[in-house]
Amino acid sequence: MSPHPLDRPVWNALNSHWSPLAEGDGTALRLNPDHGPFAAAADNGAAARAALAALTPATDELWTVEREQDPPLPGVHVVRQAALAQMVATDLPTPTGLIQPIELTEEDAPAMRELALMTKPGPFRPFTHRLGRFIGIRQDGRLVAMAGERLRLPGFAEVSGVCTHPDYRGRGHASALMLIVAHAMRQRGETPFLHAYAAHEGTIALYEKLGFRRRATMHMMVFAR
Repeated sequence: MSPHPLDRPVWNALNSHWSPLAEGDGTALRLNPDHGPFAAAADNGAAARAALAALTPATDELWTVEREQDPPLPGVHVVRQAALAQMVATDLPTPTGLIQPIELTEEDAPAMRELALMTKPGPFRPFTHRLGRFIGIRQDGRLVAMAGERLRLPGFAEVSGVCTHPDYRGRGHASALMLIVAHAMRQRGETPFLHAYAAHEGTIALYEKLGFRRRATMHMMVFAR
């Protein structure tokens, strides 16, 4: 059987929707660092692993997300690693329409990054907001919740950047925004998916209520020099 496209989401994104932002060659690629720290090697051969190691920035990190755990990279070390639950939307409920989000634009970029750095939904670089459509909720003059798109590969799009300001949690903002983002993906003919830390059972249970099911356990590894 051919491997599932989501077994290697970063590599497949870098060779499709992310290709204009890809750096490297046929043996290893990374996303432009201003957009995100993600990278992947073509395979687990020595040449590809060396090429991936060479893409590791001198003062930054390199993140991989793979179905099979990455072997060591020459000359770099593992900063941290974690198991991720990769979840795919199967039966999404219809958005209630009670929340009317705003489309986030370039003008909202500073507020988006401020919210992301506060709540840490995942790596959010200065241009991460340009990887796809983001929507949000503004209250009391500030951005209090958002959700958007990150990884995209043929037939699939990742719901990402989901976060809510601590003062506004418990109001259903994140769930509502996620459903709107996921339904827009469906309307484009794409299957929504997401990643959650496998140890965060409460978060996974929430995503299951929103119509996502576990597809695979993925391995996230963060490398640095």
